[in-house]
Amino acid sequence: MNVIKKSFDLGDGRIVEIETGKLAKQADGAVVVKMGDTMLLATVVSTVGAKPGTDFLPLSVDYQEKYAATGRIPGGFLRREARLSDYEVLISRLVDRALRPMFPSDYHSDTQVMISLISADKDIMPDCLAGLAASAALSVSDIPFNGPISEVRVAKIDGKLVINPKASELERATLEFMVAGSANDIGMVEGECDEIQEDEMVEALKFAHAAIKVQCAVQLELTEATGKTVKREYNHEDHSEILKQQVYAATYDKVYAVAKSGSNKDERKVGFTAIINDFFAAMPEETEDLTKAMAKHYYHDVQYDAIRNLLLDEGIRLDGRKTTEIRPIWSEVGYLPAAHGSAVFTRGETQSLTSVTLGSKDDEQMIDGAFVNGYNKFLLHYNFPGFSTGEVRPNRGAGRREIGHGALAQRSLKKVLPEGADNPYTIRIVSDILESNGSSSMATVCAATLALMDAGIKIKAPVSGIAMGLITDEKTGKYAILSDILGDEDHLGDMDFKVTGTEKGIVACQMDLKINGLSYEVLTKALLQAKEGRLHILGEMKKTIAEPNADMKPHAPRIVSLTIDKEFIGAVIGPGGKIIQEMQRETGASISIEEVGNKGIVEIFADNKAAIDAAVARISAIAAKPEIGATYQGKVKSIMPFGAFVEIMPGKDGLLHISEISWERLETMDGVLKEGDKIEVKLLDVDKQGKMKLSRKVLLPRPEKPATPQV
Repeated sequence: MNVIKKSFDLGDGRIVEIETGKLAKQADGAVVVKMGDTMLLATVVSTVGAKPGTDFLPLSVDYQEKYAATGRIPGGFLRREARLSDYEVLISRLVDRALRPMFPSDYHSDTQVMISLISADKDIMPDCLAGLAASAALSVSDIPFNGPISEVRVAKIDGKLVINPKASELERATLEFMVAGSANDIGMVEGECDEIQEDEMVEALKFAHAAIKVQCAVQLELTEATGKTVKREYNHEDHSEILKQQVYAATYDKVYAVAKSGSNKDERKVGFTAIINDFFAAMPEETEDLTKAMAKHYYHDVQYDAIRNLLLDEGIRLDGRKTTEIRPIWSEVGYLPAAHGSAVFTRGETQSLTSVTLGSKDDEQMIDGAFVNGYNKFLLHYNFPGFSTGEVRPNRGAGRREIGHGALAQRSLKKVLPEGADNPYTIRIVSDILESNGSSSMATVCAATLALMDAGIKIKAPVSGIAMGLITDEKTGKYAILSDILGDEDHLGDMDFKVTGTEKGIVACQMDLKINGLSYEVLTKALLQAKEGRLHILGEMKKTIAEPNADMKPHAPRIVSLTIDKEFIGAVIGPGGKIIQEMQRETGASISIEEVGNKGIVEIFADNKAAIDAAVARISAIAAKPEIGATYQGKVKSIMPFGAFVEIMPGKDGLLHISEISWERLETMDGVLKEGDKIEVKLLDVDKQGKMKLSRKVLLPRPEKPATPQV
């Protein structure tokens, strides 16, 4: 084995080591990245040659966590790793978005990157090492790659910026971003923060980029040490300069005119399609399919150049808007009468119908992952059906795009949800995209905010979102920052930068760059322009609903939370759950108990007040502590020769001695009381063993003493 190792310091004494040459040597590239006890194995394989007709990069990136890495056995029937969890999909997306722009645009071989967590330290987050591992595997291969890149987590903890902080520290973070880039540029950003200002975000990105530069330099050293500086040769595209000139000459002016017309999405699609169809019709009948495929490729380049030049030269967008202008907005709340909260949000040709459903603790999502496990009480699901873009597409469930867009909206809204006892509900938000032409994830944020306020959830502040775009010309230095981008502007532009926030500041962001050389000056301008757009959208939303409704819908479920002493948890549950099941059956309420410290937190969930009141009364009675001197309505449980045992609270019996039944002296218990009698008694004392002494006679009038006879 020719094992090669390189390492670097994160700047605080923590060491990251990259090793190659020991594992997975039949892959085109393989490395193990190690930090503490956390180890990631990254492999990459790319076929030689490309499938005929392929005009894109068929890249797949999969991140998976092995349960053995954390000493756990998977749940479920099969007891083995299955399909990727949403958490693993999100990490896969982060790495994919960082790597994909770095491959040559004309490289079309099937390429697979696999990253596996093979050993884990619970305090070292593996996701911030996944991008480094993937890039290092490509760096030690002969696969064409314009890297290296790396990916880090930057967080501000106790007022200080930290790279790849410990998991235990993240609870104190006021901002947390995953940042990827090369030694020269930042390419991808995603994360959340506590209503920060734009300059604070730029500062964090600069800090992250400094760490990325160090990690890229180490990968270059690794490439040199492995001798993989020369990459494989390939030829995946056929070109004809003559055909390219013909396509440009015949179509450029026509495409420019359609782009300048200010027509809607469908009209533009018809116009652009007619132009290329006319070109094909003018070609000789014997023209080969390969030639037509090349012409179609060049026509895409024509659209790319014409639309971008229109923006840079004349400042005109496809729908006729100014660069800072937001599309018309209308919204409505309470659209779904049976939902607990609902809203429709429409911006231009993008529309979201969003619902809010409130549930109990029993509705929490159980997360059973190798590294992340626990429960989640806030869910946001994003659906993107084919009809939203006028397409026929089978419904196969949520894909990676849907999971990623939903996660961005979820992290935006969780920042403003009430906490602790102010929010006892499990909340599920569902955004169904009914129309889409750009930034449906931001429409989801806006619609979800409106739906939460309609449901009466006391959010801290409304949140809106906007997608920013960028068109640049590296030769002339011209650039245009676009607010509220269309789908075509996203596809043909250089940046997709989504920013969400309140009136106070930014709460989440997601950025993907397709160019090199974005300056922090331009990035700052984009953020400030995004702020203006975000505030405008918030203003439009407030015209529909400005603050949460004072109360929930009449048909919405209610939750009451009680705190009881730990010692009563067992009494409320009962043997084998008998007591709690009986209460749920008889009251119609759902009851859950969680032990927190020395207390029991009881949540009572029902869709009517009567059920909640009945359950509260029964639990309060069980968990109440008898008070010396208090009077109780008791029930005789058993008769003994020396007295009776009386239940004064559920499960709490005291002794009513024969001498405490009445002021008269009783010789026997026969005929005095019987089981089931209800009598009023007073608690006289509780001894050290918890035994209670009761009296009935002290509640009865004391008979007068007979008068002394006169002599």
